[in-house]
Amino acid sequence: MHSNKIKHLLQLIEKGDLSANNALKELKDLPYEDIGVAKVDHHRELRHGIPEVIFAEGKERKDIKAIAESMLKKSGRLFITRASKEIYSDIGVLCNKIKKKPVYFEKSGVITVGQKQRKSGLIAVFCAGTSDMAVSEEASVTAAFLGSKVSTITDVGVAGLHRLADARDIFSEANVLIVAAGMEGALPSVIGGMTDKPIIAVPTSVGYGTSLGGITALFAMLNSCVPGIGVMNIDNGFGAGVLAHKINMLCKK
Repeated sequence: MHSNKIKHLLQLIEKGDLSANNALKELKDLPYEDIGVAKVDHHRELRHGIPEVIFAEGKERKDIKAIAESMLKKSGRLFITRASKEIYSDIGVLCNKIKKKPVYFEKSGVITVGQKQRKSGLIAVFCAGTSDMAVSEEASVTAAFLGSKVSTITDVGVAGLHRLADARDIFSEANVLIVAAGMEGALPSVIGGMTDKPIIAVPTSVGYGTSLGGITALFAMLNSCVPGIGVMNIDNGFGAGVLAHKINMLCKK
């Protein structure tokens, strides 16, 4: 439950249009709702600005469906990461009941319902190679769902640095940059030397044997000679999108 909904409830009570008992029914599942398989944190968005998100990997479909139903009932919004097409189908059935339409981002496996329509500021997401797009898409979709305007620039890896020239303007326009790269993970350092904006680097698990599932890219980003680059965990586009959104929102104040 977000602050606008609680504020609306309080205004209705103030006007005499809502009884205390009915308001209590709306608020009874704060701070969380215990549905057996999970304790759904309806209070999270009010507490720190980011709603609870379902990480689908490793969960059973019936459990995901139960959690999603609880969240949709309370807020009408939903964000799921690492989801399959089968899970998307399950969510579609739930959404039909409340006349909502889920969106499925196939590369990243993200499902969204009720994305914020008003976008603020600007986040630029740079994707080194086409193989890194699942991670960069997760970052882009996350930030956009939360309410940030996002611009994504794909296939600008270090094997062809001249491709970055066409994206130079966005270095000054964006409030924060996300850079996703695998292989040797050099792109965040290159871009870091070209901009004064904060950079969130995301190592991906893309690469041949000695990439070690993204560890080589992770170490390269952590050891960058460009100061001030923040590094996420391997393939953690979601975390990058959340952090970038929070930084972007600070620019509004």
